[in-house]
Amino acid sequence: MTAYERVLAARANGRPTGQAYIEQIFTDFIELKGDRRFGDDPAVLAGLAFLNQTPVTVIALEKGRDLEEKVRRNFGSANPEGYRKALRQMKLAEKFNRPVICFVDTSGAYCGLGAEERGQGQAIAENLMEMMALNTPILSVLIGEGGSGGALALSVADEVWMMENAVYSVISPEGCASILWKDSTRAAEAAQFLRLTAQDLLEFGVIEQVISEENGNFSAVCAHLKEKMAETLVFLSSLDNNERLDRRYARFRRMGGGAV
Repeated sequence: MTAYERVLAARANGRPTGQAYIEQIFTDFIELKGDRRFGDDPAVLAGLAFLNQTPVTVIALEKGRDLEEKVRRNFGSANPEGYRKALRQMKLAEKFNRPVICFVDTSGAYCGLGAEERGQGQAIAENLMEMMALNTPILSVLIGEGGSGGALALSVADEVWMMENAVYSVISPEGCASILWKDSTRAAEAAQFLRLTAQDLLEFGVIEQVISEENGNFSAVCAHLKEKMAETLVFLSSLDNNERLDRRYARFRRMGGGAV
């Protein structure tokens, strides 16, 4: 598949959303709403659940499964209150020693006037800062689109995984083509240059694992993910807090050839 074909696969109608992964992998999920400042953002689905016998906090950027739900969830583009809701749940997870698991699927944070008025940039920046120092294991999985800061706001983690047809980039191929060449029809060319596929990002060390989509067998995908998540959380939980934070910091310092 070409890079742009992966982009189209990541956006495809019927592709499993974060809610589908939560339903398949976890038990006893209890949704928690609101940021305690403005309101609740349906684009962010967050709550408590069990991974096998381990209590965890689960957060997903949720696009919705049919048109009505997509509209209600703003197609997975979160407002500031969504990111603040996510951070509130992460801080609660830290307080009660629960690992955090994030599912990322968004074309980007919502860029409407209201979002900017309520501090979209600050909300994302606070998530980046707080996640880097959060004293509990964090695992993020890109399951579809990983667009710009809207995706990064839930991806400052101990490990980041990607589904084989997910993408992760600073900008959409269409946006990139529009800026560089004033021609959005060159999106396929831009996608190739952006190096946004899971295979590219594994090579660059931006992610730790590429998860097979098992030729569309979603049950098999979730069974594999559940097993890998459980193993990884056991390892991350076994680390001393300072050791885990140092490891997380070093992970990001290595990107782009930075000194550790």
